[in-house]
Amino acid sequence: MRNRMALWTGIMILLTAGQVFAQSNEKITGSVTGADQKPASAATVELHLTRDSALVKVALTSNTGAFEFSNIKSGKYFVAVSAIGHATFMSKSFDYKEQESIKLDPVKLEMSAASSLKEVRITTKKPLVEQKLDKTVLNVDASIGNAGNTVMEVLEKAPGVTVDKDGKVSLRGKQGVLIMIDGRPTYMSESDLANYLRSLPSSAVETIELMTNPPAKYDAAGNAGVINIRTKKNKALGFNGSVSANYGQGVYAKTNESINLNYRIKKFNFFANYNYNLWTGFNDLYLNRSFFTQGTKEIQTIFEQNSFMKNVYPSHSIKAGVDFYATKRTTLGMVWTGYYENGQETGENTAYIQNSSHVVTSIVDATLSHKSNYQNGGLNLNMRHQFDSTGKELNVDLDYINYDINSHQLFHNKFYNPDWETSRPDEIIKGELPAMIRIYSGKADYSMPLKHGAKLDLGVKSSYVKSDNDAQYFLGDGGAFVVDSGRTNHFLYKENINAVYANYSQQWKKWSLQAGLRVENTNATGKQYINDSSFKRNYTNLFPTVFLSYTLNDKNQFGLNFGRRIERPAYQDLNPFRYFLDPYTYQIGNPFLQPQFSYNVELSHTYKSLLTTTLNYTKTSNIITETLNQIDKDTVTYVYKENIANAQNIGIAFSLNMPVTKWWTTSVYVNPYYANYDGMLNGKPFKADAFSAQFNTNNEFKLGKGWSTEMGGWARTAGVEGQIVYHPMGSLNAGVQKKLLHDQATVKFSVSDIFYTQQFSGRFVFDNIDVQVRNQHDSRVARITFTYRFGKSTASARQRSTGADDEKNRVKGGSNN
Repeated sequence: MRNRMALWTGIMILLTAGQVFAQSNEKITGSVTGADQKPASAATVELHLTRDSALVKVALTSNTGAFEFSNIKSGKYFVAVSAIGHATFMSKSFDYKEQESIKLDPVKLEMSAASSLKEVRITTKKPLVEQKLDKTVLNVDASIGNAGNTVMEVLEKAPGVTVDKDGKVSLRGKQGVLIMIDGRPTYMSESDLANYLRSLPSSAVETIELMTNPPAKYDAAGNAGVINIRTKKNKALGFNGSVSANYGQGVYAKTNESINLNYRIKKFNFFANYNYNLWTGFNDLYLNRSFFTQGTKEIQTIFEQNSFMKNVYPSHSIKAGVDFYATKRTTLGMVWTGYYENGQETGENTAYIQNSSHVVTSIVDATLSHKSNYQNGGLNLNMRHQFDSTGKELNVDLDYINYDINSHQLFHNKFYNPDWETSRPDEIIKGELPAMIRIYSGKADYSMPLKHGAKLDLGVKSSYVKSDNDAQYFLGDGGAFVVDSGRTNHFLYKENINAVYANYSQQWKKWSLQAGLRVENTNATGKQYINDSSFKRNYTNLFPTVFLSYTLNDKNQFGLNFGRRIERPAYQDLNPFRYFLDPYTYQIGNPFLQPQFSYNVELSHTYKSLLTTTLNYTKTSNIITETLNQIDKDTVTYVYKENIANAQNIGIAFSLNMPVTKWWTTSVYVNPYYANYDGMLNGKPFKADAFSAQFNTNNEFKLGKGWSTEMGGWARTAGVEGQIVYHPMGSLNAGVQKKLLHDQATVKFSVSDIFYTQQFSGRFVFDNIDVQVRNQHDSRVARITFTYRFGKSTASARQRSTGADDEKNRVKGGSNN
């Protein structure tokens, strides 16, 4: 009750405080008339940058044909105007300076030469990568190679992003990235999030935003920053949409199909998209582990282990909603999302146990069947109210999200002598691991312009999460199963986070400033029922952010930003359950994990809006990382997350995006960096460091007559992440595209990982740990994709951040691909 009172009191204080500031009236205005000389209502007006035709804002004309754009930065622009039955109008380039208002010459549209009912399309194309003050924007459809790919595969090619063998995402060499969908966290575990991103087709995504140092408006979670995946949604009058079908062939076949529909009539806008994905692949894992004599470095036992798992994940995802334009200034909305996956992993794991002379002494052969049923539903209610035309507005979001996960495991372990004769009775283990997560979240964001190009954003948020996990293990005994009390467990976790923030931005002729402060209060409890242990945590933290930009001249711009962030443990990482690969290998949670904190500083220089150079430094305390531990006497290895060290990361990134010729456009990203870890692991000093580098490139070639091709790839040198030293890896990709049916359809053919080099390998070496690992998967895939767009011309819909901005990314579930 106190938390609710604090939330609503905070909203009232923020709204009341907002009224004392004066308003700003600087804007770009104009009017549009149709071929009948009458005002053109509901015409689409797009504001573009002159230098690269990048879309800045979209407006619809009023009943009088008027339109306006506010809060626009200084620069050269042009407008493109389209309306049903009329030819597209493109204005001349014009200069706009902040703190001024200009009125453009009246636009007079002409009838379309072909037909008064023929669709009007604007063919200006966004660049693949856009650099902005506080983020890098990746326009997904701008790349041929993205066609038919999943969102995970697009992320693997994104500048500064790396994805490891388990689907964990790093940004600029730093772990702990908060991944959001349309401004909302996914609430999923790393493994479940990886499965979801592998099932989500790129055709459903508009942009991917990379924020290494997000503003105070965003949740403070995410040590390395935030990746926000914005899905497509249209709001053109009438009916429109698109369909897409894709077939891919690697070792196994893969398909995904999607349909995206939108219908707007009068005050209602209905939208829906549905995706079906059948992802079939494999993991071929090799492990070599050495166990030492107690207190010495003499090898006692060697485990050489091969595991091959075939993974089949059919999934369905849907997003549907409605916007109701109650008045010219008030919009009410509802969005429903659903996801269903019924996956299965089957395979065999064989371990050859050897003595110090590499002579096999025994063999363990384990067959594994893992079935998972994963259901997720979410409901978002939202409201947007614009108080006036200057940009003062209030956004409110209420969210309810639920996850129901049921995992069924069956292990059949067989034990042999070196000559493959049975040495002891088989062991059959059955696991039933249901998990339930419920999330409630509410937030309010208030934005208002001030005098002289300034802006103030204020907001509050409160969330409540309940996670209930039950692990029931049984041992086969003469055809019947009995409870295995040593493995069975039950864990309940509850968490409440309350936050308030203020963000101020100011623009001058050559300077731009954004400064914010976010306060988050966390209250968490955890209870393990089997061992009757529990914990309670309460803490409050401050998270400041500062962005400063200076434009020296038309060619040079400098930027400086600073921020503090937090990475809380994933819900299931606090859960002390065991997840088995075989009798000697398992993963276990850690209820004593503490959050980690990081300070991020970046200094950047942009030349001609083409080349951006960024020097970045991050210091992280109490870092959470995955460690490998061994029990030598039992020859057991287990994975365990711990707060092991303080870490530092310093690097320099170069991002180049430019047209080389009229028919060749290139983007190049290079990021060399140094990572250092210094702390304690298993009660002993731990130190590790390495110089590493990442490289991304994409090249598009326009061949004419609707044909274009693309070639690109990424690479990563050897490096270190906590306890593991990883080896180099990379991928080369290529594609070709042909536009058909008056540019309403496209056919794309692409091949990913042409030389099959996207394979992970590395080594864990510390104290009594010496483990070599190699993991291969189905990464080389040839794809063909057909996309057809129908209906009237579309405009970008309002994209919303909702109240669920942190919690989704921390959910752990059943599947572990």
